[in-house]
Amino acid sequence: MARSTPEINGSSLADIAFLLLIFFLVTTTMNVDTGLQRLLPPMPEDDTQVEQDVKQRNILTVLVNKSDRLLVGGEPMDVTMLREKTREFITNPNNDLDLPEKQVENIEYFGPMEVSRGVISLQNDRGTSYKMYMIVQNELIATYDELRNELSTTRFGKKYGDLNEDEQKAVQKVYPLRISEAEPKSIGGRK
Repeated sequence: MARSTPEINGSSLADIAFLLLIFFLVTTTMNVDTGLQRLLPPMPEDDTQVEQDVKQRNILTVLVNKSDRLLVGGEPMDVTMLREKTREFITNPNNDLDLPEKQVENIEYFGPMEVSRGVISLQNDRGTSYKMYMIVQNELIATYDELRNELSTTRFGKKYGDLNEDEQKAVQKVYPLRISEAEPKSIGGRK
């Protein structure tokens, strides 16, 4: 006569697996600070179209094509030169007539300061790689970060991130983040 094998009760095994799953879900932390920190402009109060008249000299156009090549201000450029070009555009150190005009504003902690009226217009092709998009974004933001850190260090003796909220707002008024992103277009077919 054949010997019978006893069956193992699997119901408690399912309970244990479920408890382990709950434990890992509860104890796992997720990084939610990833992505780009951007605030969209508020919607207009009424249905009228809002148009702003911006002089051509106040706009730095940055185009990225489907081959991940840059065209900055109408000239082909390597991404390694973007930060320097953006810095020159924002600061306009020699008050060139081809670079953005400046407006004197009275800013708390600084007094009368010349603030650039420049806007960086960024446009990508739909075939632009996400990696290149992020590289260009990082270079543009890094330029503003560098300028804000330099101003904070010379004025307050500490980096921008170490300033209190009011001091940071004052520095932001001197170097306002003005990056306009246009909707991606399909130019020249697919990548």
